[in-house]
Amino acid sequence: MSSRPSILESARVGPVTEPAAYQLSAMDTGALCELARERRDRAWGKTLTYSPKVFLPITNLCRNRCDYCSFRRSPGDPGEWTMSPVEVRDWLHRARDRGCVEALFCLGDTPETGFRDYRALLRSWGHQQTVDYLRWAAEEALAAGLLPHTNAGILSRKDMIALKPVNVSLGLMLENVSERLCEKGMPHHRAPDKRPAKRIEMTRQAGELRIPFTSGILVGIGETLEERVDTILAIRRLHRAYGHIGEVIVQNFRSHPETPMGHSREPSADGLAATVALTRLILDDEVSVQAPPNLNPASTATLIHAGINDFGGISPVSPDYINPQHPWPYLERLREACAAEGFRLEPRLPVYPQHLEAHGFVDSSLRPSIDRLQMELATP
Repeated sequence: MSSRPSILESARVGPVTEPAAYQLSAMDTGALCELARERRDRAWGKTLTYSPKVFLPITNLCRNRCDYCSFRRSPGDPGEWTMSPVEVRDWLHRARDRGCVEALFCLGDTPETGFRDYRALLRSWGHQQTVDYLRWAAEEALAAGLLPHTNAGILSRKDMIALKPVNVSLGLMLENVSERLCEKGMPHHRAPDKRPAKRIEMTRQAGELRIPFTSGILVGIGETLEERVDTILAIRRLHRAYGHIGEVIVQNFRSHPETPMGHSREPSADGLAATVALTRLILDDEVSVQAPPNLNPASTATLIHAGINDFGGISPVSPDYINPQHPWPYLERLREACAAEGFRLEPRLPVYPQHLEAHGFVDSSLRPSIDRLQMELATP
């Protein structure tokens, strides 16, 4: 007798076993999406969420050279930018005036290890390391009435300990656990901070430190279907060990003409939908699954049908500096698209309820800011 019905039935009830995850990945996308919708609806109901945010690219200097990235710069490159303290404060207050609740701090990996001029610039502002500047910026965000979330690439354990008291969550895209993608001629070959072991270790340490955490998978950079499943399972193992992963981003590769992968084929809508559905079916139900709406402006219904419960951060004030040619959706249009599928679109905080309720995940000093913004979002 075929094992397929039992695998499908198992996926309907809850997260599948690791062997079953690989078998599930070979099944029809429509069937996967149907199961993922059931699981999403049971766990998250008929509300889809997003975080109203401001995106602050603290610096686009980066020592990595991923073949698909149009964000990173070296000193002297056109478009090189490190935000000054004045710019940081200005954007934070502008964002609060526009109703944002999240301050997303994003930057290239370990810029001080590669660029002398950048280190000198930090010192001129009174900071010895990037993490010192990030802590200052997070304190400014809290003072402005925003909740900081930092995605700074690879951070040390010491860095994360320094940032936890002033951030409600941290993040690092795992992207993919395949060492093959780091080989010569592959997209991560010139990116030392994209080595899977390094990214897994930081995610593990964040769990040990009880830091609410965002992870994610990047779809369409040359990985196999099996490698996608490997990555989702790696995230699940980390979450089951520490309970710290609040959300997983399923992000599709979009080509940028000025990069080495500028003419590479982007993943199909069907391939993205299948990966979203697999992510929902493999992960535990309390972990949020999101996909960026600005990278899929014609596929909102597809993403909803595939099982997402969240659209991630959407900004009314700043562009997506990682994908600047893909503007954020108008919230009213996104709300209408959700309503057409039978869902409400609601704003949320950049930290999930299970981590607010669990002991030790959020620094007690952040509670007044969290409570104030929770009340604000709950007020019509």
